Amino acid sequence: MGVEGGMKCVKFLLFFFNFIFWICGLALIIVGILVQMAVHSTFMIHDASASSVPLVIIGVGVVIFFIAFFGCCGAWKENYCMITTFSILLSLVIIVEIGAAIAGYIFRGKLTVIVQDSLSDMISKYNNGTDEFMKAVDKLQEDLKCCGVNGTSDWKDFKSDGISVPDSCCVNVTTDCGVRAMTDASKVHQEGCQNALEALLKKNVQWIIVAALVIAFLQIMGIVFACMLMRGIRSGYEVM
Repeated sequence: MGVEGGMKCVKFLLFFFNFIFWICGLALIIVGILVQMAVHSTFMIHDASASSVPLVIIGVGVVIFFIAFFGCCGAWKENYCMITTFSILLSLVIIVEIGAAIAGYIFRGKLTVIVQDSLSDMISKYNNGTDEFMKAVDKLQEDLKCCGVNGTSDWKDFKSDGISVPDSCCVNVTTDCGVRAMTDASKVHQEGCQNALEALLKKNVQWIIVAALVIAFLQIMGIVFACMLMRGIRSGYEVM
């Protein structure tokens, strides 16, 4: 009876952990989508490494979402084959998550170069860009309250006078507020966007790394419970 009670407890713990995994999978999908949107839609950064981490997290989230349902069914029905498959798949997911966390850490180290190159490219293409592109750059500068890459002087080629900046650089954005106001700190933000953008992206990547590692730890616990239940089923104990 003692073993029976213990296996019953393991069964329900595994079911509970899979429910948590299901929620974690949904959370990973949401976090990955939000970071992907932040990196590309808002800041228009197109470096391939910037996409890899959020896309991997989204993919892992989708896989976890379905594996968790599979694990719940296996635990509830006490199906040895389903639980074994669940354990193998979850182990593979953990490896991918650890890889994503490492990629995220590496990406953090490359942020300075990626951000600087992307912002410089945005500024050089601003005058000849589409309305959508210009609005994206303007929104970036307005939201982060910054101007240029390292400062207002990055906009020296914006107009022929060499001392005008886009209106989105202004402290109070109004039509033509940036005309001949490049060095006027009372009208135009003098700080560049690089530092502010780096800080924001690092914060997003940090959340991905933390989420991946925490969920990987929980999944290891789930595998432990799955192995215990598999052993009980194989030994012929009644876990109901």
